Order: sequence, then C-alpha cells, then structure tokens
Amino acid sequence: MKKRHSIIILFSLLMSMNIYSQEKKSILFFGDSISAGYGIQPQQAFPAVIQDKIDSLGLNYEVINGGLSGETSAGGLRRINWVLQRDIDIMILELGGNDGLRGIDLSSTKDNLQQIIDRAKAKNPEIEIIIAGMQVPPNLGTDYTKEFQDLYPELAEKNNLTLIPLILDKVGGRDEFMQPDQIHPNVQGHKVVAETVWDYLYKIL
Repeated sequence: MKKRHSIIILFSLLMSMNIYSQEKKSILFFGDSISAGYGIQPQQAFPAVIQDKIDSLGLNYEVINGGLSGETSAGGLRRINWVLQRDIDIMILELGGNDGLRGIDLSSTKDNLQQIIDRAKAKNPEIEIIIAGMQVPPNLGTDYTKEFQDLYPELAEKNNLTLIPLILDKVGGRDEFMQPDQIHPNVQGHKVVAETVWDYLYKIL
C-alpha cells in the first residue's frame, strides 16, 4: 500500500514538473508608438497590462512588445523577419497609423501589411493574427479617410484574421484617457486599450 502511494505521489510530481517545464507560448504586439507606450513607462503600456492579466489567470503565455515609436508599415516590413526569428504563436498587428498621418499612398500601406501577414504565416502556418484598426484625421480628405478605414476590414476578411475595428475606440477624443497631443493614450488610457484588446485576445487564448 505504501509503495502504491509513493508511486502515485511520484507520478503527480512528474506531471507537475512537466506542466511547469513547458515553454510559454508567445504573443507578439507588433506595432508603433501605441504598442510601445510612447510618453509613459513601458510597464504601463497596454501589452504589459495584458501580461499582468495573463499572469493573474495563470495562463502560459509570454507577451513580447514589438512596438516602435514612429514605425510605419514599411518599417515594420523591414524588421519583421528579425522579429520572427523566435517562435510566435499569436500576433497583434498594430501598424499603419503613421502611414495615415504622413499621407502615404494607402495601396503601399496595404501591400506592406499583407507582406507582414504573409511572412508571419510562412514562418508559422498555425499563427493566430489579430489586426487592429485605426482612423486618421478628417483633414486628409474624405476619400483618403474612407480608404484608410476600409483597409483593415479588407485585410481581415482576405486573410481570415480577427479584427479589432478601432483599437482607440474608447479613448480617442477623451481628455481623461489621452496625452496632450491627443494621439497617444495616457496611463489610464492604456488600461482601457488593454481591455479593448483583451476582449478579442481572450477568445483565442
């Protein structure tokens, strides 16, 4: 009886060790200053807030913040291969906003984002990709604004991606959530953005 009990304890211990030795799956936030947390501390940016939430739930995922302030879709395309040197299980693609602010030809933006998606899928056919939609100021013209808004749903539909229609939906234009530049969320704003992203991410986790 004692021998059987010892075997059960040993088996349970080995199972526990196996669970905790499993490598964490990775979640890449690949974006610009919004993901990078411009104007605040890195640990206050919404990817870090999401990591805290993941840890609190005991989920086996590691967040990688691949945000770079000022990044365009072309810049993202240039560095995606380097980022994909490590295995990525989930990617949140948050790029294109700086293209819009600079009035870049959106056919180029769309092509760059498509290539980023293609390279991520080529590296890992099982990768889950969430694409974050954005908006640009109306002063760029009605046609440009409409084309920019349509860009993200079109990419999501074409590639069967999860779409966050507007990542700054609940913070944009609200002083309590935005920094004085009215472009970047403040600390409280990042908490709200984290909740917006989490609504879509959690379903995949």
